[in-house]
Amino acid sequence: MTQERIISLSKGTPKTRTVNGNLFQSAIWKEETDLLQVRFDGILGDQVANRKFHGGPDRVVCLYPFEHYAHWQRELGIEPSVSAFGENICAAGMREDQVCIGDVFQIGDAVLQVSQGRYPCATINIRNQHGQLLNKIIETGYTGYFFRVLEEGDITPDAKIKKISAHPLRVTVAAVHHLYFHEKTPRAERIRELLAMDELAEPWRQKLRKKLEQQEKGSE
Repeated sequence: MTQERIISLSKGTPKTRTVNGNLFQSAIWKEETDLLQVRFDGILGDQVANRKFHGGPDRVVCLYPFEHYAHWQRELGIEPSVSAFGENICAAGMREDQVCIGDVFQIGDAVLQVSQGRYPCATINIRNQHGQLLNKIIETGYTGYFFRVLEEGDITPDAKIKKISAHPLRVTVAAVHHLYFHEKTPRAERIRELLAMDELAEPWRQKLRKKLEQQEKGSE
């Protein structure tokens, strides 16, 4: 297994770009940095453009696995730049099938808890100038994921990643993605198990509640 390690750190504020003749604002264009000052409500110098779908205390730090960069280069022929997926941390040994909802890590001085997988949107296509990337991300589950902050602190590129505790249910980020996007009729009891996890971020709980309601209506 690859040792967990930081590859790069990034942060940024919303920027306006011209896309297909239209103005488009997003904070997905981040810049590499040598310091993340992580606070309970956000990272200093890092913001989101659309607060309805991004940000909040459950989605403070975004991590994208380094291994996926090589995959996208092979699969789609693109050469992603630093923070091509809008992540704050690009790290090796931290894939979606290796970490679980509720796992707690110390990264540098900050103590962070995995809260949810990233729900991909079309902005990722615009950022990388590839119209099929979003569909491929949903297909593979290579989404990246978010942390909430349990203890504030600073993260530098040479900071160590240490798992402090593993959630006892061992529900990987990849498993939640697969259930939501790829299981046509997931078992209702499995959805209820996920909803019972307090550590799962509210945005994903809402999506799962809706899926459960639809499934229950369909069985009436």
